[in-house]
Amino acid sequence: MTIAAKEAIGAAAVLRIYRCCLRIRRFEEKVAQLFKKGLLPGFVHLYIGEEAVAAGVGAALRADDHIVSTHRGHGHVIAKGGDLNRMMAELFGKATGYCKGKGGSMHIADFSIGVLGACGIVGGGIPIALGAALSSATRGTDQVAATFFGDGAANEGSFHESLNLASVMSLPVLFVCENNHYGEFTPAAEAMNVADVADRAAGYGIPGVVVDGTDPLAVHLAAADAVQRGRRGEGPTLIEAKTHRGDHAEGEKAFLAGQPYRDEQELERAAAGDPIEKLTADIAALGLFEADVLEEIDREAVAAVEEAVEFAQNSPDPGPEALMEDRWASG
Repeated sequence: MTIAAKEAIGAAAVLRIYRCCLRIRRFEEKVAQLFKKGLLPGFVHLYIGEEAVAAGVGAALRADDHIVSTHRGHGHVIAKGGDLNRMMAELFGKATGYCKGKGGSMHIADFSIGVLGACGIVGGGIPIALGAALSSATRGTDQVAATFFGDGAANEGSFHESLNLASVMSLPVLFVCENNHYGEFTPAAEAMNVADVADRAAGYGIPGVVVDGTDPLAVHLAAADAVQRGRRGEGPTLIEAKTHRGDHAEGEKAFLAGQPYRDEQELERAAAGDPIEKLTADIAALGLFEADVLEEIDREAVAAVEEAVEFAQNSPDPGPEALMEDRWASG
């Protein structure tokens, strides 16, 4: 995408996207460090390398719009305005976390900012976003819902059923496929016989858009167009963001027994498509901000993450009584 096309975004939105990318990156880098030290329970799936997708889509959404996330969901929550302190506390399993320490990395939710939850089941979150869009249409609001999922989820029945119903009912949904080319350790090319997931949109009579998922501004323009279609009552859009991730989960090398599924050349190509480096280059080409402004944003992100770690470490663990709280039924 040309710089000329990106000029229409505006300085304020570009700055918001940059700030979001930096907050996601610094948060995830710190989570990686904490996990390696054995300070976080459970598994963590990091969003490093995919920041462009969450930041680009998030900047196109309103506060009252809804999102549904995945097992790799920290970036989505941050892009929707999530509180870093409560996020970090949840990862530590603390009572001050978003889910009182009961959900952990893969189950962060905050209804007050439209985050309906992260779903650890592949493809499980897609119908939830469909329900949010149906609610919006039924209530006559112009809210939209965005659901994020990977290329593996695009082979699930929930994906196809949701696209079909959203199309038939012309619901305001953004189906955002973060195609990082792997379903855990399986290459996408071995699990589907199409090069572009977006091609599947044609079967449901809706737009399918392929975008460079390592280009934050390109993602934003695609998402902004899809959001406006949804608000106008013109139905859903399938956006396929071609991107890259690091490991499937932190610590994966320990259980791969020295048998990597990606060679060094592939990892080098992925590293060359860094979203933050691309965005920094675009900002320079657009002549929007001096380097000191961007450096200050980075310092703010680092400070916010350090504050979140301190908050989490100083927070109490859930007490035994928490076992009997937040249940669907009593007795």
